[in-house]
Parts: sequence; structure tokens; C-alpha cells
Amino acid sequence: QVQVVESGGGLVQPGGSLRLSCAASGRIFRIDNMGWYRQTPGKQREWVATSTRAGSTNYADSVLGRFTVSRDNAKNTMYLQMNSLKPDDTALYYCNLDHSASLQSTPRTFWGQGTQVTVSS
Repeated sequence: QVQVVESGGGLVQPGGSLRLSCAASGRIFRIDNMGWYRQTPGKQREWVATSTRAGSTNYADSVLGRFTVSRDNAKNTMYLQMNSLKPDDTALYYCNLDHSASLQSTPRTFWGQGTQVTVSS
């Protein structure tokens, strides 16, 4: 099994910054895409950013230019640097990843439990 744990959330003022981490552990063979999502009460989970194993990244328009995703494949860890935060960025931030248990297996998606980000003065 693979465990996914997010960390780094907290309370920050508008215009401030936070850095989230997503760490994978357990019986890891190969992690391909890793992604960040966020959700607020009463709304659907929203995609934020994706990082491929090769290092390419994609962002939602709402965070483009403010958020930067990176990853350390050797540590099975992904990061989300969030700058110029706005109250609308307030949400529970989740990480997911696609994991293959062997060269022949179909990738499975694993999710973490989320870390809360609150942007407020």
C-alpha cells in the first residue's frame, strides 16, 4: 500500500505565501503524475496543478502565475509554493498520485487526507 500525507497548511494573510508538501510512503515502485486539488464546503473538488514524472507542470487558470509545483522523485515528495494568496484560495488542499506496483501493473490513484489553507486578515 501507498500512504499520502499533505502538510504545510495554515492561516495566512492575503498577499502572503505558504508551501505545501505531499509525501508518499509505503511500498513504492513508481509514481507517475502527482496533482494538487482543493475543496471548500459545498463545492466540488477543484483541480489546482499537476506534475509529471518527467517534470512538466500544468496549472488551473485561477492559480497560474501565483502557484508553483515541484517534486523530488528521490524523496517521493511534491511541493506547492503558493504566493500572493487570496481569500478565494481558502480550501482544504489535497494531493493525489498515480502509482504503479510493477512494470506490468495498471497505475492506481492514491489520495491524502488534505491540509487546510485559510487566507484571512
